[in-house]
Amino acid sequence: MALIHYPVVNKNGEIIASAVTNLDLHDIARASKTYGVKAYYVVTPLEDQKALVEKIISHWVTGVGAAYNPVRREALELIRVKDSVAAVIEDIRNRGEEMPKTVVTSAREYPRSIGYETFREMLETGSPYLLNFGTAWGLSESLISEADYVLNPIKGKCGYNHLSVRSAVSVILDRVMGVRSEK
Repeated sequence: MALIHYPVVNKNGEIIASAVTNLDLHDIARASKTYGVKAYYVVTPLEDQKALVEKIISHWVTGVGAAYNPVRREALELIRVKDSVAAVIEDIRNRGEEMPKTVVTSAREYPRSIGYETFREMLETGSPYLLNFGTAWGLSESLISEADYVLNPIKGKCGYNHLSVRSAVSVILDRVMGVRSEK
């Protein structure tokens, strides 16, 4: 799974690099660990942002935080920082996996969107997939158009559709990787 900070768009539709947030690192790492995600990639080309991520990870994985909260350490060990989606794919391949199919998320519907149940079935085949989430106002159109699949947006009952990425990650991971409860 990847949290993309570039290329994403701002509220005016311009391509930007967004800032990394401490909450996204912690909460998404914890959700990733809960649902069995193999790796949580944070994608940013900005050196200061990469240094910030590494400092936070270091505190919780090898620093004082590791002893204080070993459960948090387990989750943050999943984080890997990369410059681009291409670098993420290369890292996955270098770890012995085959080329992953890319799946992107968006708050908008696309004609080639797939549903959560379809994606759940795809994951159950054991083939590698890279699920990409956008920060700011979402992934750039170039990333969306290059993806193998676009996941359906999360829809509530009232038409409001502007979840935090942390919330969206948790909802989507539960839908595609969560244990189904029996009635």
